[in-house]
Amino acid sequence: MYPITPTHTEELLKIIEDSAETSDTLPDTTVIQKMIDKHELDRDRMLEGVAYYMNQADIKKRLRYFYEDGVRKIDTEKPNNRISHNWHKLLVQQKVQYLVGKPITFNAEDSKFLELVNDFVNEDFDDVMNELLKNASNKGSEWLHPFVDEDGKFDFIRIPAEEVIAVYDTTKKRKLLYAIRYYDVKNIDDEYTRKVELYTDEQTFYYVMHDGALVLDFDYERNPESHFYLGNAGYGWEKVPLIEFKNNEEGVSDLVFYKDLIDQYNSNISNNANAFDEMQDFIYILKNFGGQNLSEFMTNLRYYKAVEVGSDGGMDMKTAEVPIDSANTHLDRLEENIYRFGQGVNNNPDKVGNSPTNVAIKNLYSLLDLKANEAERKFRPALHAFFWFFTEYLRMTGQGEYDHTLLQMTFNRSRMTNELEEVQMGNQSTDLSKETRLAHHPWVDDVEAEMKRIESEEIEYRNSMPPLTDVETDAGGDEDEPE
Repeated sequence: MYPITPTHTEELLKIIEDSAETSDTLPDTTVIQKMIDKHELDRDRMLEGVAYYMNQADIKKRLRYFYEDGVRKIDTEKPNNRISHNWHKLLVQQKVQYLVGKPITFNAEDSKFLELVNDFVNEDFDDVMNELLKNASNKGSEWLHPFVDEDGKFDFIRIPAEEVIAVYDTTKKRKLLYAIRYYDVKNIDDEYTRKVELYTDEQTFYYVMHDGALVLDFDYERNPESHFYLGNAGYGWEKVPLIEFKNNEEGVSDLVFYKDLIDQYNSNISNNANAFDEMQDFIYILKNFGGQNLSEFMTNLRYYKAVEVGSDGGMDMKTAEVPIDSANTHLDRLEENIYRFGQGVNNNPDKVGNSPTNVAIKNLYSLLDLKANEAERKFRPALHAFFWFFTEYLRMTGQGEYDHTLLQMTFNRSRMTNELEEVQMGNQSTDLSKETRLAHHPWVDDVEAEMKRIESEEIEYRNSMPPLTDVETDAGGDEDEPE
C-alpha cells in the first residue's frame, strides 16, 4: 500500500529518471507521451481563467431551447442575449498592478552585487513579473526559464503553465526532478507539429512527433544538449532550469473563488435583456377563434392585420413585465459579493467618498492586501530560486561569487492615498531622518535619486551665494567730535 508500494505514476517517473541519467541512454518516449496525454486533461482547467480574462465567459456558449413533440430543440427565434461582464479581468488587473505595477526594488549589502542585479533587472524583467502574476492568477501558476543565450549572456523567458509537466520529489523537501514541456508549432501550410522538450538537471532533450511517435528533433545540432555553453564547453546547472511561480498554495486560479457569482451576474443581465426584447412582442388571448391553428392566426394578423372570430369572440393583448426593483437588488448583491469573494477594491464613489482618510483607504484595500500577501509569499522564494541561477552564472563567468539569499527585495504596492494627510504627517515627524520621510512621501518614487537632487540643489544654492569676507573694524579710529 502507498507509500510503501509505488504508484503507477511514480513507476513511470522512475523509468524516465533512470533512462535520462546519461546521454548514452535515451529516455523512454512512450512514458513521456503517456504523461502528456494525462496532463492534457488538466489544460481546460488552466485555460478557463484565461478565457474569462478575455471576456469569453460561459454565458457566451448559452443556447435557448424549446420542446416539440417531447423533443428538445435549439430555439433560434427567441432572443438570446449573451452579455458577459469582465469582472475577472478587473480583479486580476487590480491585483497585478497593486503588487507589481511598480518595479520590484532590490537591495544588498554588497554594492557590487547590487550593481550587477540592478543592471540586469531592466524593463523586460518588470514586464515579465507582470505577466507571471497575471497568468498565475488566471491559471494557478506560471513558469520562468533562465538560460544563457548564444552570446553568452544570462537571460530568461516565460513559459505558459499549460505547456509544462513538473515532476517533484516531495519525500523530504520539494525539489524539481525534471520537467516536460510540450507545445504545437504551426507551419506555413497551417499544419501543426507537436514539439516536446525534456529538462533534467544536466541536459535538455528535444523531440518531435512523427507518425504518432516521439523521435529526436534533428533541427537541433546537439540533441541532447547541455544547458549552456561557454566557449565550446557544455555545462549543466545541476538543477532543472525551470521555476514555478505559484498563485497560491493550491496552485489554482483566482477565478475558482468567484466564478459562480460572475456566471449568475451574466445570466441575470442576459435574462433581463431577453425579457426586454420579448416585451416588444404581445401575448394574444383569443376567444372563439375561428381559425384552425395558431399558425393561421399569426399569418392573418401579419398580412391582413385582422383575424376571424366566432360569435361572442374577441382578442386581448398583454405584455410581460420585468420586476426591475427586485432584479436590481439581486444584481447589487451579486456585485458586492464578487468584490468580497474576489478580494478586490470597489472604488465606487458612493462607497469611497470624495476625500477618504488613509484609515478608510487602508480598510478599503484590506481584502486586496490579503490576496496580494498570498501571491507575494509564493513569488519571493521563486525569485530567490531564479537569482540562484543568476549568481551561479556570475560565478562561472568570473564576475564574482555572491549569495543569492542575501538579496533583499521589496514589492512596492500601488495604493491610493490621501496625499495631503501623508505630507502633513511627514512634516510633523521631525525626529525621523530625511531619507525615511522621503521614502513615505507620495511624490517620491526613487528615494536615492531624490536625495541626490536635494544635495545637488543645496550645493548649487551655496555656490550662488556671495562669498563671506572678513570685515575689519577700526576699533581705535577717530570719532567725530561735536563742534
